[in-house]
Amino acid sequence: MDFPTLGTKRLKLIEITHKHMDSIYEILSLEEVTRFYGTDPFKLQAEATRLIDMFQKNFLEKRGIRWGIKLKENQRIIGTIGLNVLNLKYKRAEIGYELHPAFWKKGYASEAINEVLRFSFDQLDLFRIGAIVYPENEASLHLLSKIGFTNEGLLRGYIRQNDQNHDTYVLSLLKSEWTKSQE
Repeated sequence: MDFPTLGTKRLKLIEITHKHMDSIYEILSLEEVTRFYGTDPFKLQAEATRLIDMFQKNFLEKRGIRWGIKLKENQRIIGTIGLNVLNLKYKRAEIGYELHPAFWKKGYASEAINEVLRFSFDQLDLFRIGAIVYPENEASLHLLSKIGFTNEGLLRGYIRQNDQNHDTYVLSLLKSEWTKSQE
């Protein structure tokens, strides 16, 4: 499968390549971005290169798809969004995303998530999209709830970050719920 490029009114969701390394590094070197990302802030450009390599490997092995979120108006990469632990056989994946703080609270995350959900349910024929969210990440919890995700419960000590284990919530949205919400 060729890498699927997606579009919304204001955004283009594109394949992330090494030419986007500076943007990825800039975003993921910010503590306020990585605080709920499950990783420490990047300190070296090589970390962005390795992450891009992992995104590409996961896509080739059909284990994930990660898009760069690009503003149509100026072609700037403002974040990434994607499907993690993609399992086409069992028709499920987990969604993950992050944006540069300068673009928070402008509806970009919602726009990108809705487009990835449309692609996931309509094109990939997935049945379930999950999300793993830190309890402290109130913005993401609110956003996913507004989109229709259900909080299924707490995963105790699920993510290790900054040399300690953190609880996370697991949320999900089923294809039937998505379809009903689009009517």
